Amino acid sequence: MNQFFKHIILLFLFNATYNYAQISPGDLTNAHAKYEGMSNCTLCHDLGKKVSNTKCLDCHKEIKALITQKKGYHSSTEVKSNDCFKCHSEHHGRKFEMVRFDEKKFKHDITGYKLDGKHVVIDCKKCHVSDNIKNVELKKRPNTFLGLDSKCLSCHDDYHQKTLSTNDCASCHNTEKFKPAAKFDHNKTDYKLKGKHETVDCKKCHEISKKNGKDFQKFNGIPFNDCKSCHNNPHNEKINVACTQCHTEESFTLFKGRGKFNHNSTNFTLKGKHQSIDCFACHTKTTSPKLIFQDRINVEETNCISCHKDNHEGKFGNDCAKCHNESGFTSLKTMEFFDHKLTDYPLEGMHEKVDCKKCHEKGKFSEALNFSTCISCHEDYHRGEFKKNELTPDCKECHSLENGFKYSLFTVEQHQKSKFPLDGAHVATPCFSCHVSEPEKRWTFRNKGTKCVDCHKDLHENYIPEKFYPDKKCESCHTNETWASVKFDHNKTKWPLEGKHLDTDCKACHFKNKDKTGKYIQKFTKLESSCLTCHESKHGDQFAINGVTDCVRCHILNSWAPEKFDHNTTAFRLEGKHADVACNKCHIPQEDKTNSRFNYKIPKHLCIDCHH
Repeated sequence: MNQFFKHIILLFLFNATYNYAQISPGDLTNAHAKYEGMSNCTLCHDLGKKVSNTKCLDCHKEIKALITQKKGYHSSTEVKSNDCFKCHSEHHGRKFEMVRFDEKKFKHDITGYKLDGKHVVIDCKKCHVSDNIKNVELKKRPNTFLGLDSKCLSCHDDYHQKTLSTNDCASCHNTEKFKPAAKFDHNKTDYKLKGKHETVDCKKCHEISKKNGKDFQKFNGIPFNDCKSCHNNPHNEKINVACTQCHTEESFTLFKGRGKFNHNSTNFTLKGKHQSIDCFACHTKTTSPKLIFQDRINVEETNCISCHKDNHEGKFGNDCAKCHNESGFTSLKTMEFFDHKLTDYPLEGMHEKVDCKKCHEKGKFSEALNFSTCISCHEDYHRGEFKKNELTPDCKECHSLENGFKYSLFTVEQHQKSKFPLDGAHVATPCFSCHVSEPEKRWTFRNKGTKCVDCHKDLHENYIPEKFYPDKKCESCHTNETWASVKFDHNKTKWPLEGKHLDTDCKACHFKNKDKTGKYIQKFTKLESSCLTCHESKHGDQFAINGVTDCVRCHILNSWAPEKFDHNTTAFRLEGKHADVACNKCHIPQEDKTNSRFNYKIPKHLCIDCHH
């Protein structure tokens, strides 16, 4: 019985093996060997269909991630539309290479990283090694092409050992060769190369040394603010200014110091003409850097004759700077030290403040000047107004050196001896009010005239009759004390003044309202003599006789009081208590549109008309 079951089991195993061999096309590769067996077919295959790309990517998540990110070979348009099994077929045996291609014909551009320069000829295995892969899982896969970075330092050592400000190797280098850095532009650095520096070997400034056991060339942190940071001072430390003040990068022997060298750094400051003179006009030319410009070190700035000829032949000593300056030999100083009393013309007053060159215009102080009169130097401001017998009096008769020309010594007492003695307000009037010509803005003293109208405008011209104003003599009415003081005798007219009229200002009667130009309208002739011509009638027409009100019937000229009025001549005589009653108790004012008027024409005189 046991023997029978053994045969049955052997027959079943034989049939199963035979049937699987009929379904599977072959063994899986070593990579997929763990999925061998009929129960695992659907891990890659859809029932009755081809291998599914989706199921491939479910396992190969690293490829799926790259496709999703649109990176790498499998995301390219040439590859992503193909089925996975087109390149990676299975069931060809355990040792079948699923990843196989002709490396020499492979288009590396499809991966997203174009090969150029040395990268074109280098063996793939030089780059695609586990040492260059960061991902730990990918690193375990033998012969994988995944996991590389496109950055240079992911494959190459950092020659600069993190001393530069950027890790972008491609900004300086290309893929043809590391040295020299073909894309590096020194002019984009803080130190642009000029002249001889352009041809100097980099190693002269950027020396090669050892750092961390490796060759290292320093490119950062090199001082360049001063030439002496790299070069020795050939002047033996005797000239310690910036080298660029005299030299250029073209050649050390090419001198460019004129106008650039700061001579103030020496003990001899250049001023005036010294600033524009050629350096070798003072210094001896020599090719020795240790001797150049050292021949005048101990010369003091004030020792002019050490270089210049003494034109005065020692007569004034060796202190040239006392009179001269560096602007030019004839450009002299103020000469304040000079004692002019030693000459025939001692300086006094305002002359002491005058610049020497104002008188000594030619700059030759030894040349004699004519100083016999003021006009020998000064222009006659008065243009000959004071000439007598063709001789001009000296200015000192009216002016002094102490106070200057604008101050006059001419006194009021002297003016009283002239053709126009001063009196009244004229004594206090400033001189320029009469003696300054408005058109020329200058002082004049001749032909000024003695009449008022020669200086003052005639306000009454064509207004006052000549008999009251003969020959336009203002003094007929006015005095020199003040224009407002009038002394005119009104009794000479047809209307002598009396009472309050004697105290009234002339303008109140003779000056009316202003015209369009703003001038007062004057009237001195054909004036009416009736009171109402000037005064307003407070009574209206109550006392008019034949249409005319004669104020003087009741009033006097000394005051407005009606001293001439007699109430007993009216229809109501004042008797008893009525004689003591105030006028306005009975004559009550009546208001109208213009003013108040008293009613003096009371028609009723019975007691009950006023008393209740």
